[in-house]
Amino acid sequence: MPETITSFQNPRLKQVKRLRDKKSRLDEGLFVIDDERDLIRALEHGYQADYALICEPLLKADERAVIKHIHPNRQFFIPKDMMHKVAYRDNPSGLVVVMKSIPQKGVSDLTPTDKPILVLVNLQKPGNIGALLRTADATGFNQVLLVDTSLDLYNPNIIRSSTGACFLQTTYALTSAEALHFLQKNAYNIVSAVVDGDIVLYKAQLRGKIAIVLGTEDVGLPDMWMQSAHQKVKIPMVGQLSDSFNVSVSGAIFMMEALRQNHF
Repeated sequence: MPETITSFQNPRLKQVKRLRDKKSRLDEGLFVIDDERDLIRALEHGYQADYALICEPLLKADERAVIKHIHPNRQFFIPKDMMHKVAYRDNPSGLVVVMKSIPQKGVSDLTPTDKPILVLVNLQKPGNIGALLRTADATGFNQVLLVDTSLDLYNPNIIRSSTGACFLQTTYALTSAEALHFLQKNAYNIVSAVVDGDIVLYKAQLRGKIAIVLGTEDVGLPDMWMQSAHQKVKIPMVGQLSDSFNVSVSGAIFMMEALRQNHF
């Protein structure tokens, strides 16, 4: 019979709150999912649940089906007020699950392929990273290099905005030096996205073994990435005020053009 938690001082409730912080996620090797779709995708890709907090009055039919994959001894029931306290979202579902992390891959795990790579340099907004991971999966970019970022994959906003693509284990955390060495050693065509680039996107060569490199919206790419680029590519725009796109939009445009050139 699953246990019912009645105290706000319960250590499991405190742990879920604590795991919203990156340091705690790294120290404890755990993270939190509070969406049924994301939970299904995590379980399908090799992640294991540690335990679940369940609020029966808020539980939906599809969530009831999912919790069958979690051992009854690892299920704990909580009332509504507690769920509102520990849930990340303002309108919580009936399920919060603590998951066991899979260690982030690094440069030693990278293997060169003939498929395109997405390189994200110094991005610090989790929503942008999540959206780019989602688009990378949709367009066939099976390796994403997270370069010089302070974020971890299990940030709740990355999980949410990636719609579970962060669980594909296709991301690698590298420094700029490591990423450049890998790309140059393995003869990738480095395509840097630049607002004032000298090649218009639809004239760029995005076929085969390419690495599309994106930087932050405010600063752009560091000099080392500009100097190492084989192509500095810009997206054509005709607006009166807007001179750039959000980085997740820019990335989607680049990746869709690469998909078109390679497959259509």
